[in-house]
Amino acid sequence: MQVLQLVISGISQGCIYGLIALGFVLIYKATETVSFAQGELMMLGAFAGLAGMTLLGFPYWLAVISAIVAMAAFGVVLERVVIRPILGQPQFSIVMLTIGIGYVARGLITMIPNIGTETRVLPVPYKDQIWNVGTLVLNVEQMVVIGATGVLCVLLFAMFRYSKLGIAMQASSQNQLAAYYMGIPVKRINGLVWGLAAAVAAIAGLLLAPITFVHANMGFIGLKAFPAAVVGGFGSLPGAIVGGLIVGIVESLSGFYLPDGFKDTAAYIVVLVMLVIKPNGLFGEKLRKKV
Repeated sequence: MQVLQLVISGISQGCIYGLIALGFVLIYKATETVSFAQGELMMLGAFAGLAGMTLLGFPYWLAVISAIVAMAAFGVVLERVVIRPILGQPQFSIVMLTIGIGYVARGLITMIPNIGTETRVLPVPYKDQIWNVGTLVLNVEQMVVIGATGVLCVLLFAMFRYSKLGIAMQASSQNQLAAYYMGIPVKRINGLVWGLAAAVAAIAGLLLAPITFVHANMGFIGLKAFPAAVVGGFGSLPGAIVGGLIVGIVESLSGFYLPDGFKDTAAYIVVLVMLVIKPNGLFGEKLRKKV
């Protein structure tokens, strides 16, 4: 039972890693750019939900929807104003830009009086509730994370499989030039991808906030989500979720059974092992070039 309890806790944390890793993969597939601002977008989503509930007086469900929509719009604007003008420059420049965006977002939040420098509680209706299943004690907050991640995965699968927008995103990610010649608005699709990545990050923040509270430094969790994307295969959306689950479970078990310090390094040890065994990740595609 103890092992099962740890595995469930690891799955819950791994779902958060997986959702943030989804943002990494979505942006990479669309623009071949790695965005290291995903953790901060998650943090902004959590603060947006907190502001909706505490400052605007929204009920929980309305605050969640408003935060997700606001972050999706923010992602589209961010791509249009900041990212698009620098596309075509060396990849290092774009990576450094996304790191800078993260620092700016964190700095702006900490400048807000009485909010940015304090730890806040997101008042969700299921706070501190538990389910007793025999001798197993399930935290409702963790169950909500797992359930919401499952629902989101189904919705994303349906969108990419059956909607025109999802099919256009897939076409653009595979070959932007060919997609452009076929009449697909590639620039607009790239903006929508950034919006979708920001919305998914906001969902991760809203799910994580009841467990770890809302604070300006919660975006650092993105540094552990990046290994999840690498483990699953950087070009694979299902791989992002699977990689997140693997990292979360290994982290949970190592934190209990191994000495102090192993929990914080578990994600990177998993990445090193994966790069040795299968450099492309579990679901990564093998790319070949003719010379």
